[in-house]
Amino acid sequence: MRYLLLVSHGTFAPGLHSVLDMLVGKRDDILSCSLRDGEGADQFVAELEEVIAPITLNDRVIVLGDLIGGSPLTNALNTLAAHGLLAQARAFGGMNLPMALTAAFDLQSDDEDALCASMLSEGQAAMSEMALDLGSDEEDEDL
Repeated sequence: MRYLLLVSHGTFAPGLHSVLDMLVGKRDDILSCSLRDGEGADQFVAELEEVIAPITLNDRVIVLGDLIGGSPLTNALNTLAAHGLLAQARAFGGMNLPMALTAAFDLQSDDEDALCASMLSEGQAAMSEMALDLGSDEEDEDL
């Protein structure tokens, strides 16, 4: 099985997990853990160890973190390594909903490289500035 593990500062990962539950349904292959305000790394790692307990050496893991180099992603990778799971993991920073949604829809795909490329492509494509049409001042005066 392939797992999607979401990690973040604050409530971003569990919030994103909640959105995925709404859009793709509750699934056992999507996991999340967050470093909450005032919580130390030891508490985060203890919770993370419970979250990743179902993952075995025969499984694969795609880890999405909020920040590359951030404490949640760094500790998640260290924890996976301590459990002998790092060789089965791929890690990404800058997670967003389109990236996570793409991963969730195709998580059990046979082609992991294509899945990861698609995740990155969708995540990057979703980032753009919206052009806002505010109308002209003349139109506002007619109201």
